[in-house]
Amino acid sequence: QVQVVESGGGFVQPGGSLRLSCATSRSIFRANFMGWYRQVPGKQRELVAEITDQYRTNYADSVMGRFTISADNTNNTIYLQMNSLKVEDTAVYSCQLTWGGDHYWGQGTQVTVSS
Repeated sequence: QVQVVESGGGFVQPGGSLRLSCATSRSIFRANFMGWYRQVPGKQRELVAEITDQYRTNYADSVMGRFTISADNTNNTIYLQMNSLKVEDTAVYSCQLTWGGDHYWGQGTQVTVSS
């Protein structure tokens, strides 16, 4: 069983920064997909940032220029650096990784942006 554990969420004021981490027990070197999603109660889950199997990064328009996704093969961890946070970034953030046809999710971490 592959373990996926997020950390780094918390409370921050608008304009602040947080870095989320997603550690996995499986090597990410050959992952087909690595992504961060977020969800607000009552709304559909949104893909925020992804790293494709070609190691290209893509971002939702709402976070472009503020968020950066990265991956560290040495410790099998993906990160989401979030800068210039806005109140509307408040959500539960989850990471998802795919190897072949197998998809794995973490439990999620809460990010709250409020003054």
